[in-house]
Amino acid sequence: MNTKDFVEKDYYKVLGVPKDATDAEIKKAYRKLARENHPDANKGDTKAEERFKEISEANDILGDPKKRKEYDDARALFGNGGFRAGPGGGSFNFDLGDLFGGAQGAGGPGGGFGGGGLGDVFGGLFNRGAAGGAGTRTQPRRGQDIESEVTLSFIEAVDGATVPLRMSSQQPCKACSGTGDKNGTPRVCPTCVGTGQVSRGSGGGFSLTDPCADCKGRGLIAENPCEVCHGSGRAKSSRTMQVRIPAGVFDGQRIRLRGKGAPGERGGSNGDLYVVVHVDAHPVFGRRDDNLTVTVPVTFDEAALGGEIKVPTLGGPPVTLKLPAGTPNGRTMRARGKGAVRKDGSRGDLLVTVEVQVPKDLTDKAREALETYRDATTGEDPRAELFQAAKGA
Repeated sequence: MNTKDFVEKDYYKVLGVPKDATDAEIKKAYRKLARENHPDANKGDTKAEERFKEISEANDILGDPKKRKEYDDARALFGNGGFRAGPGGGSFNFDLGDLFGGAQGAGGPGGGFGGGGLGDVFGGLFNRGAAGGAGTRTQPRRGQDIESEVTLSFIEAVDGATVPLRMSSQQPCKACSGTGDKNGTPRVCPTCVGTGQVSRGSGGGFSLTDPCADCKGRGLIAENPCEVCHGSGRAKSSRTMQVRIPAGVFDGQRIRLRGKGAPGERGGSNGDLYVVVHVDAHPVFGRRDDNLTVTVPVTFDEAALGGEIKVPTLGGPPVTLKLPAGTPNGRTMRARGKGAVRKDGSRGDLLVTVEVQVPKDLTDKAREALETYRDATTGEDPRAELFQAAKGA
């Protein structure tokens, strides 16, 4: 994403929250929209897929206090495309495309910036009196952010897993050691004096900076361009990394691994790696936040008379639960500490829902016993209260 898009996009509108929304409100809105638009729930729907990406991008900005502040400050500064000079100072109207034209983005998710964020853009935005940036040196450049996806089994998502990820990104060219020059001796760009930026006046005592057109923002010029990277100093590279996915991740969750993205240039920091997690369904267990769920069938006599039942757990030995006499169909009981792993290392619970089974085939002895039970409870109408309530409504 370039800086122009960052300023002009209304992420609050994307998530449907006000600008003064709390972190909890933003998180709640994101989760709701992510569930509705997740690709797994909208197979083949490209609009839903694009919407999901837009929602994830908005959450990555507004869900991070630092990025949210940068975003709010940028929009407050530029408004609807004009620079606000403050009370009584009027305004300078100019095209944001001109201001940020050619700004190098990180190419990764969530609005990462190639130069290290809005601070790099605004840090050199208003240069007073400096002509050409004499005495400055070549600036470091942050590496690109990379996004990847991984599919985990239900158990791997609950317990965590180390998975191999094959990624493609722009790496320093091996042929020229990232210099862009086949002899390894690029020279400092005389136009920008190695800064990668040039200043231009905008009136009112301000000067604005643009990426240098001669060196394309690198600050260096290759006299003998490398035949592999054509002077850019970067080349496409593939690598496989072993990535640790923490325990307790959810389907659709986006994990940020700092510094695991593409390497930076000239001492710049590495970009980040974003991993979108997909979780396969389990034939027995389900998930509700940090708790696991399971439905357990019980017989009529177990529900009526009570007793002890064994319940399976995920990856562990079964547990025994005490079933009270007169347990109704659909009642949920709790096996503590048998759920998913939380962030603090503790575990949620296993929520066990009882499903009373009605036998389809009865032996003569069983039928006789049920008929005896029916005769013993003659006069009891389980629907009496229902009809009374209906009349009183």
